[in-house]
Amino acid sequence: MQVEIRGVEKLSFRERQVVALKEMGLSNQQVAKRIGVTPSTVATLYNRARKKGYQVVIILSGDPLALFTEEDDDDDDEENPPADA
Repeated sequence: MQVEIRGVEKLSFRERQVVALKEMGLSNQQVAKRIGVTPSTVATLYNRARKKGYQVVIILSGDPLALFTEEDDDDDDEENPPADA
């Protein structure tokens, strides 16, 4: 799995750090501790970044969620038996 932040060129370095960590699920407190700022600074940077606009895109390679398996094809066969049967 790969995460891509589109529109990142609009963000400052600190905003990029905050966005990346917040989108990974970290709290303001955790982000603040990791990058050495206060939680209120994290909130300010995150809100500023959101106003500038960006998109987080998750790129999945292969079928890690098992959504496109051959079993789906087998299920169709059971529901629609061949005309000869």
